[in-house]
Amino acid sequence: MNTEHRSGCPINLSLEVFGDRWSLIILRDIIFGGRRHFRELLNGSIEGIASNILADRLKRLMELGLLTKADDPSHKQKAIYSLTEMAITLVPIMAHLGAWGRVWLPVSEELSIRAELLEKGGPPLWDRFMDELRHEHLGAPVKMPPGTPTVRRQLQTAYEAVVARKPQAAAAG
Repeated sequence: MNTEHRSGCPINLSLEVFGDRWSLIILRDIIFGGRRHFRELLNGSIEGIASNILADRLKRLMELGLLTKADDPSHKQKAIYSLTEMAITLVPIMAHLGAWGRVWLPVSEELSIRAELLEKGGPPLWDRFMDELRHEHLGAPVKMPPGTPTVRRQLQTAYEAVVARKPQAAAAG
């Protein structure tokens, strides 16, 4: 991996990690979509990532220490990708990016509802989500009562509710 950097500025160094078109999208799909296999990431990408680009970015994210890869115990020919602590701590940054995008960009209601809920939930929700990701990806103990819906489930439920309501609103109009 290339270790030469343009400068030691933290913004520059961060952009060297995330400045390409796909790295944050892949991490988004793992964090919020729960996608952990190559095919899930490839077929679940609404942005349409090419398989060679996905393979390259996954390799790069592993080299940078944001992801790990292991054999999937449920299938001999599959690998499972896991977030590292370094990647999990991106949740607040993703929440801020989503909040900024909701204000300044032409977002769709169904694809921005998760960002809205993360913004409204603020740091307590982000911390809970990061704890859930630590459990899922790093095997950390669960810190919430059994039966409590996960943050990812709450975000997905809100998304599904917007999608379910959309056709009805169009038909009524």
